[in-house]
Amino acid sequence: MNKFSTVTVAAAQYGVEFLGSWTTYARKLERMVGEAAQAGAQVLIFPEYASLELASLFSADVYQSLHKQLDVLQACLPDFIQLHQELAQAYDVYLVASSFPVQLADGRFRNRAYFCTPNGELHFQDKMIMTRFENEIWYIDPGDEIKVFDTHYGPMGIAICYDAEFPLIARRQVEMGAKIILTPSCTDTLAGYNRVRIGCRARALENQCYVVMSPVVGTIDWSPALDFNIGAAGIYTPVDVGFPGDGILAAGELNKPQWVIAALDLDRIEQVRADGQVLNYQDWAKQAATTTTVQVSCTISVAESLAVRA
Repeated sequence: MNKFSTVTVAAAQYGVEFLGSWTTYARKLERMVGEAAQAGAQVLIFPEYASLELASLFSADVYQSLHKQLDVLQACLPDFIQLHQELAQAYDVYLVASSFPVQLADGRFRNRAYFCTPNGELHFQDKMIMTRFENEIWYIDPGDEIKVFDTHYGPMGIAICYDAEFPLIARRQVEMGAKIILTPSCTDTLAGYNRVRIGCRARALENQCYVVMSPVVGTIDWSPALDFNIGAAGIYTPVDVGFPGDGILAAGELNKPQWVIAALDLDRIEQVRADGQVLNYQDWAKQAATTTTVQVSCTISVAESLAVRA
């Protein structure tokens, strides 16, 4: 596949709402994708679990129940996938759909982000590490494979929310060729948002790559799963020559629904990895040589202790 040296990405600050009908949802998605494409975006990313607003298509006993909605939402999944595939093709973009709690054939659930291509291909990345809420309340199972997806702009990886707080996941993706990591996110506190944001910035720094974060925003009173959502989209870079001094290429206004859009220079990633002020990407392996643990014994006899005190 031919590779291009620049790509424009759009990260959604996705405002959740009560939909009431599938038509309302489809029109919302098409309007948003159209806006980003018109602004020149070639890769679009929607956030983690924004798909849960589809629970509003059902009765109150469903959308007000954390567990009922997981089962009932499976009826929406085929149309959800088809809609995103059609939008990716219609607007000639790569599109990361809002992550969806997908039920597997054996009954287990996974937090899955679908990656739709302009030519109709469908791929996915499952979240690898679960939060306490997913583990202890929702019983969402972790994924078992870290992937990258080939595009006209080179391989890209997806690290879903909490996954961005762990360095080895993104590291595996950049070792597989990714210069861009896409991070759908959903956090209900300012601290949670900042944890993911700091993780994204750290991954961009240590791998000398771009990391693009897309959060859910807004407060609703009808869903216990999406009641509070805090965040701002961000596009993060290496902190080195040729990039912003703070590593922030673009950032949204906290909690305001919007697109955050920026052009990424992929050749600049190659340049900084080869000849930056620092060489974090190249120097990654050197950590192993500097983290050998040496245990020093401080045990002395009673006689020696008394002698020291004397």
